[in-house]
Amino acid sequence: MPEAPETNPARIVADADVLVADLLGGDADAGNAARAAMDEVRRHSWVELVASDALLDDAEAVIADLADDDLAAAWRERVEDLRVDVDHPEGDHPALASAYRGQAAHLLSYDEGLTGAAAGATFGSRLNVSVKTPDGFAALFDAASLYEAVEGGEYPGPDRDPRA
Repeated sequence: MPEAPETNPARIVADADVLVADLLGGDADAGNAARAAMDEVRRHSWVELVASDALLDDAEAVIADLADDDLAAAWRERVEDLRVDVDHPEGDHPALASAYRGQAAHLLSYDEGLTGAAAGATFGSRLNVSVKTPDGFAALFDAASLYEAVEGGEYPGPDRDPRA
């Protein structure tokens, strides 16, 4: 069996449910957790959001359904500037395939099929990714130690406004 590809600890995939909760969550706990996690991605230029077109298509469709087409299109335009684009075969799970193809070390999702212990056992050595809920990721994210490991040197602090 082939080994899992090397991953980049500064590469993160957010499943469609997290992307939608980040935008539309409001004051709900899920929305706050998704926003906190995604703010860490947006706050640091050296942290990368990895997403395929299929993953963004899923999130955009839900945003259009729950809000409206104009908001969905505006969101898509903004996220296109933020993401690292990856391709994967049609029919693959968009978030898992984005993580695998984009060598992301982290996958944020509310999908219990991805976050449960059985999923980790299923991924085994084929997919070297840490799957967490956004609140779990936000609680464990340590920008200073990640910066030291990825970029080297002393952490200079956030270098972008997460809401700009």
